Amino acid sequence: MTHLISPQNIAIPDGIFAQRVTQTEHYTDRLFRFRMTRPASFRFRSGEFVMIGLPQPDRPIFRAYSIASPAWDDELEFYSIKVPDGPLTEHLQRIQRGDTIWMRKKPTGTLVHDALLAGKRLWMFSTGTGIAPFASLIRDPETYARFDEVILTHTCRTAAELTYGQNLVAALRADPLVAEMAAGLRLYSTTTRASFPTMGRITDLMANGKLFADLGLPPISPQTDRAMICGSMEMLRDTRAMLESYGLTEGSNSAPATYVVERAFVD
Repeated sequence: MTHLISPQNIAIPDGIFAQRVTQTEHYTDRLFRFRMTRPASFRFRSGEFVMIGLPQPDRPIFRAYSIASPAWDDELEFYSIKVPDGPLTEHLQRIQRGDTIWMRKKPTGTLVHDALLAGKRLWMFSTGTGIAPFASLIRDPETYARFDEVILTHTCRTAAELTYGQNLVAALRADPLVAEMAAGLRLYSTTTRASFPTMGRITDLMANGKLFADLGLPPISPQTDRAMICGSMEMLRDTRAMLESYGLTEGSNSAPATYVVERAFVD
């Protein structure tokens, strides 16, 4: 594997941090994660996204990536799909430790606690790499201070694509510093193509009641439940419709309500 373009002779544009890759891990031929250094001045809320790219002599390409690490972490983590012909991910998937990543300085996003009203139970609905902002939120103590129960659902095509989320939750439960704090966290994994103990699109499992029966919980109610959604456009549309059928309403940073949606995508 060869290193990417050297940034040494490329001027860093205004409003950009140049950071160093510290770790990479590949899960499948379609999914990988990477960690990089965090600028001392960079502040964000768990659940937000930022624009990242690679050093280029002409016009660099930036894409929105949810920050998968919590706000307290000394490094920044990202979880990415690999797109063979993707303008950015075709090259990003080849990064190695020591390579340079460019990142815009201003984070943003709607999958933050400020956009939700207080409640008893928080649902995090994700497909594919849409789990990334929730990887940040389930490692943030504020999540458990605000909600008694946190249910993270993750739907992928195959079992191998569920590995990132499974490893993350297992590590939380094994960490003596946070295991007690995250006692209310539950992971509900499903596949849509390969054989797995629980199969199906999450909206189908909500509609037929299997999701709630499996978890031993009542259907979603605006009196007790709050929700966040991150995934494909189709999944966002269908899950929003399902939540609104339960009486939930969409919130924002300026007008908190009972559910929020993330619309940032990569390639």
